Amino acid sequence: MGSIALGAAIAVLTGAGAGIGIGLATSKAAEAIARQPEAKGDINKALLLGCALAEATAIYGFVIAILIIFFLK
Repeated sequence: MGSIALGAAIAVLTGAGAGIGIGLATSKAAEAIARQPEAKGDINKALLLGCALAEATAIYGFVIAILIIFFLK
């Protein structure tokens, strides 16, 4: 039972990675917009796509953790 909890905890760590990644991407996008305000639209498109992919990774990790907890007893 302890190994199941450990596996689920490791799977949920993807949320921390996604949070850090989204924070860094937002920071760099704000810097890029400050340097080149005329490229704001392109920067926002790339930022939203990257954030969506990072968030999807976090959701996959959460789903895997739930599956580990409930189906590997």
